[in-house]
Amino acid sequence: MHYYAGIDVGSLATKCAIVDESGNLVSQGIVATGARVVTAVEAALKLAADSGGVDLGSIGFRIATGYGRKRVEADHQVTEITCHAMGAVRLFPGTRTIIDIGGQDTKVIRVSSNGEVENFVMNDKCAAGTGRFLEVMARALEVDVEELGPLALTSEQPQKISSFCTVFGESEVVSHVADGAASADIARGIHESVAHRVTGLVKRVGVMNELTMSGGVARNVGMRTALSAALSTSLNFNDNSQVMGALGAALIAREKHQRGHDSENPK
Repeated sequence: MHYYAGIDVGSLATKCAIVDESGNLVSQGIVATGARVVTAVEAALKLAADSGGVDLGSIGFRIATGYGRKRVEADHQVTEITCHAMGAVRLFPGTRTIIDIGGQDTKVIRVSSNGEVENFVMNDKCAAGTGRFLEVMARALEVDVEELGPLALTSEQPQKISSFCTVFGESEVVSHVADGAASADIARGIHESVAHRVTGLVKRVGVMNELTMSGGVARNVGMRTALSAALSTSLNFNDNSQVMGALGAALIAREKHQRGHDSENPK
C-alpha cells in the first residue's frame, strides 16, 4: 500500500498528515517549528509515521505547504490556501467558507462544493487578529495561551479591547489589569476583539454556510465562541482542524501520484 504525506510548515507549528490510497487520514504529527525548519519537518513526519505505523519508505508522494514550504524536501509545493480548502471540504463536505487564524496571518477562503478556491482575503500586514496577537495578550494577562479561551468563557462583564494594533492592545490589557478588572473579562474582550477583525474579513469574502475553522487557533474554545456570536452561526470544528492544511496537502499528493500512475499506465 502507498501512503501520501502533507507537510504544513507554519510560523509556530509544523504539521504532518498521512493519508492512505483511499484518502483516509491515517495519522498526524504536530511539533513546534522553532528556528530549524528542516528539523521540525523531520520530527513531524516521523511522529506521524510512528503513530500510524507507517514505513517512511511506503510514502509515495509528499507535498509541502505553509510559509516554510520552500525549505522542505518534497515532490511539490502548494499554497496553504489551496490545501486548507481541500482539507476543510474533506472533513466537512458542506464547507463553503473557511476561517484560518494562523500564527502570523489570518485567511478567509470561500470554496466551491469540490474544494476549489473561489475567493479569499488575508490579513498579513500585522499580527492583529492572529495567533501571535493572542499569545502577546495572554502574556500581558500572565496566563498560558492555552488557558485564555476557557478563561474567557467564565466572563460576566467583558472588557473592551478597542485597538487592533498588538502593541496598543497589550497596553490596554495592562491598563485593565491595573484598574482591577477580572482576568476572565479581559480575556473575553481579547477574543471579541479578534472576532470583530476576522468578521470584517469574512464579510469581504461573503458569508456562505457552512463555516469551518482551521489552524491551531481553532482549538481555542473562547475564539470559536466569540466568532460564532459575531457571525451569528455555528462553526465546524473537530480534533483534526489544526492539521487541515497538512491533510489537504496529503490529499493533493495522493491525487497527483495516482494521476501520474494513470497517465503512465493508460487503459
